[in-house]
Amino acid sequence: PARCPRPRRRAMLGAWALRWGLPARRARNGTRPPPARVPLCGRRLGSRAALSLAAAGLRPQLDKFGGVTVHLAQLHAPHSLDQVTFHRWLQESVKQWRAEGRIAVWLHVPILQSKFIATAALQGFTFHHAKSDSSTLTLWLGDGHSRLPGYATHQLGVAGAALDVDTGKVLVVQDKNKTTNAWKFPGGLSDPGEDIGNTAVREVFEETGIKSEFKSLLSVRQQHRHPGAFGISDMYIICRLQPSSFNISFCQQECLRCEWMDLEELAKTKDTTPITSSVAKLLLYGYREGFDKIDIAMREFPAVYTGLFYKLYHRELPDTYKNMTEVS
Repeated sequence: PARCPRPRRRAMLGAWALRWGLPARRARNGTRPPPARVPLCGRRLGSRAALSLAAAGLRPQLDKFGGVTVHLAQLHAPHSLDQVTFHRWLQESVKQWRAEGRIAVWLHVPILQSKFIATAALQGFTFHHAKSDSSTLTLWLGDGHSRLPGYATHQLGVAGAALDVDTGKVLVVQDKNKTTNAWKFPGGLSDPGEDIGNTAVREVFEETGIKSEFKSLLSVRQQHRHPGAFGISDMYIICRLQPSSFNISFCQQECLRCEWMDLEELAKTKDTTPITSSVAKLLLYGYREGFDKIDIAMREFPAVYTGLFYKLYHRELPDTYKNMTEVS
């Protein structure tokens, strides 16, 4: 005899399929039709989740290192993406990328889409870094331990030693909110994408009102586990500057005092920081014997990346070495 239909069972199957973005309707022979297939990263990955996210603007990209980058900011209407659909898409995508031999996945999540972070974490993603408006997670797909590079581990501070070569006086400040009011060169943190020399010139002007020109690097300090840098490493560079104005108008929010001090006096005083004292002596040596003995000069070269340039800092070379060419 014919079997009675089971509407409850079919309803459950339909609800399950709807939840996971799968086609619920079966073919006449009782088998489920193959899911829709859409291109993804040069391959084909099939499911309604993939179709839905592709239609919504999500386009994973391959990089030259064999990784995959996903920007959720590409979604046209991110509020319409639910976590269930994203979970299924990410699960299928990771499986496909492993099969293709990809080595890693970079997942960029805007702050307003942070609900997807937990979904990714359940599939093995971990935080790589975060910015004010987004976070980046990674998943290593290659063999062994992850070989992905870490995010920035250093902060860069730059100070400017503005020396008036006509009077032998150098610009110094005392910070307002320090326990010990020691003399130091004005300076601060470099902004992202800012050259070292530009940072020194900007910081000197912002703190003292003095305009100047970058001339050279004088010293580099490295300190690890810096308490003022959230425990990361700190690089602090002091530059030699040539002032072009001399009337001080210092920032009273940052500085307690600011003045032009005789360079020899700064080199001898005890009312200064160890790094300032050391660099003052170095600067005095260069002032008396020639700056070519202390300067670390800068040269600009085209980078291997089209349209980009880099700055190389080193001691000045004699012209005979500068112009050396290969002899055939």
